[in-house]
Amino acid sequence: MAAPRLIVGLGNPGRDYEETRHNAGFWFCARLAQVWGAPLAHESRFHGAVGRNARGTWMLLPQTFMNRSGQAVGALARFHRIAPAEILVVHDELDIPPGQLRLKFGGGMGGHNGLKDITAHLGTQDYWRLRIGIGHPGDRSEVVNYVLKPPRREEQFEIDAAIERAIDLVPLIEQGEWNAATQRANTNPSAKPKQETP
Repeated sequence: MAAPRLIVGLGNPGRDYEETRHNAGFWFCARLAQVWGAPLAHESRFHGAVGRNARGTWMLLPQTFMNRSGQAVGALARFHRIAPAEILVVHDELDIPPGQLRLKFGGGMGGHNGLKDITAHLGTQDYWRLRIGIGHPGDRSEVVNYVLKPPRREEQFEIDAAIERAIDLVPLIEQGEWNAATQRANTNPSAKPKQETP
């Protein structure tokens, strides 16, 4: 399988949204940009903040608001002739507890407005997704309010730890080792083993 040529982090632009759960994809990309040493700069033709690492892999943080993420992804992918299967989208996931990750190719969108718009602009669901668990409020009517608020302190700790684990997967992903990366991503972090008493 091909290595990704574009990694997209989903979120909402602006200071009001910086610390909200819905911006977990932005948090991942901000951390990855540090690791890569690749500064992000706004490019109006791609409707987002764009960076590129030494390997030539693009990074994109759409600045169009979540429900129009596809406008940015589609513009950059078309310009650089990047196939959907060469795209990794990193986003928050309600159906996964904080601290857990899931990596998968294609599939449904789980009601995520960013994925819906990306799928509409790419014309296919066949792209990679790295889902960062943020947990669920327990009531569907509370979802919008929940994703647009900051995590509790203990949740933030778990999400940050998951992002660091996700960063550790990037070298595998960049080598096209998707199966190995998926296995590691989808294995829940285990509790520390108890030490046996002598």
